[in-house]
Amino acid sequence: MSTSFRADPAFDAGSVVVCDWPLCQVRLQDDARFPWLILIPRGEGLHELEDLSAADRAVLMEEIVRAGEIVRELGETAFRPVQKLNVAAIGNVTAQLHVHVVGRRHDDGLWPDPVWGKGPAQPYGSALQAAVSRVRLSPAG
Repeated sequence: MSTSFRADPAFDAGSVVVCDWPLCQVRLQDDARFPWLILIPRGEGLHELEDLSAADRAVLMEEIVRAGEIVRELGETAFRPVQKLNVAAIGNVTAQLHVHVVGRRHDDGLWPDPVWGKGPAQPYGSALQAAVSRVRLSPAG
């Protein structure tokens, strides 16, 4: 993977970099309504899953599972246990390959609709660094 990796600047508006895993940059979506991580494979010109090698696709799948475990931990910490993980690589707004891992609940206010572009985000505010630290320190992470 590229050492000169740069995520699309569009990600900066709504998420923060948490850490790097073997394949992906891990970002926390700054929306306290949902425990939500974004995985961005570090490589140039990646737009579709098929742009990854078979080996990197396998690593991505393991990182998605790992992110799901952490999203569940974030939900537990917020006293809102995750009932359903949503995993999506859409890319309609930002073409750079990325995968959303979002914890959902039947009472989350948007259920059963998708979360993308629905309602204003509720930034973590002063709790942002604590959430970032939870992701970094997670046994799964």
